[in-house]
Amino acid sequence: MQKISIYGAGRVGETSALMLAQKGLCQEVNLYDLRANAAAGAALDIMQSASYFGFDTRVSGGSDAELIRDSDLVIITAGSPRKPGMSRSDVLDVNRAVIDTIVDQVLELAPDALLMLVTNPVDVLTWHAWKRTGWTRNRVFGLGGVLDAARMAYYIGQETGHSSRDIQTMVIGGHGDSMLPLFRFSSIHGINAEIVLDSEARTRVTERTRNGGAEVLNLREDSSAYTAPGAAVVTMVDAICNDRRQILPCVSVLDGEYSEQDTTAGVPVILGRNGIEEVIELPLNETELDGFQASIASIRADL
Repeated sequence: MQKISIYGAGRVGETSALMLAQKGLCQEVNLYDLRANAAAGAALDIMQSASYFGFDTRVSGGSDAELIRDSDLVIITAGSPRKPGMSRSDVLDVNRAVIDTIVDQVLELAPDALLMLVTNPVDVLTWHAWKRTGWTRNRVFGLGGVLDAARMAYYIGQETGHSSRDIQTMVIGGHGDSMLPLFRFSSIHGINAEIVLDSEARTRVTERTRNGGAEVLNLREDSSAYTAPGAAVVTMVDAICNDRRQILPCVSVLDGEYSEQDTTAGVPVILGRNGIEEVIELPLNETELDGFQASIASIRADL
């Protein structure tokens, strides 16, 4: 890609910009924030590391919306973060207003871009942004399951002692308390996770995965997670920039898949140069389908 722009120069935005530059996924990264000096300072800090990390990507920052003009991909991390004790839905109203302003700028300045939502509650805001753009659903998607799957993999590693390199996981549903870690579709070097983990271990992994972000927030007190979210953002961008057609769980608009319509949810998709190339419909059993439908209901309550 030629140009990727990130709305929000907070910790997630800055970390994502650094990782994008390190991997050399595009020629230009722009950090946009209403706090012009914060965005410019973050960009300058990243650029001063270029000789050590060995990248030539240009990183700029500021509060001039012209920064995003003709972007190939726009990533939205801006918004009010949740505080300890808050759910992702608690920041919905204020962040919906933020998204409206951003989407209108994207429509004017980068009408051909792909749009990735990171701001919480990401399932609802992805739907809201998609409706506001009027674009085809492949172009508007959200981060959720990629991050949740990484957390699930970590907790499986903690339970088993196996290398994280051998662990592949799948999480679907909403990016919240009702997310559904799928052990039947997760594995440890090809061995089904249900074989390796007993029911008690699976329960522990499920609960810790669902509360993974809150656990970080409660420990830090003054900051939500940003390193793992940044890594998840870059994983998705890498699949797009290199047209990997990689299967990743992302927030997607559903159009009949899983018998759901007019909603968004985290589901496995094929991610490539056009964004979401295809939504993959897993053959869920009755228990899994009940959990998925419960998670969908929690998303619909906020749409």
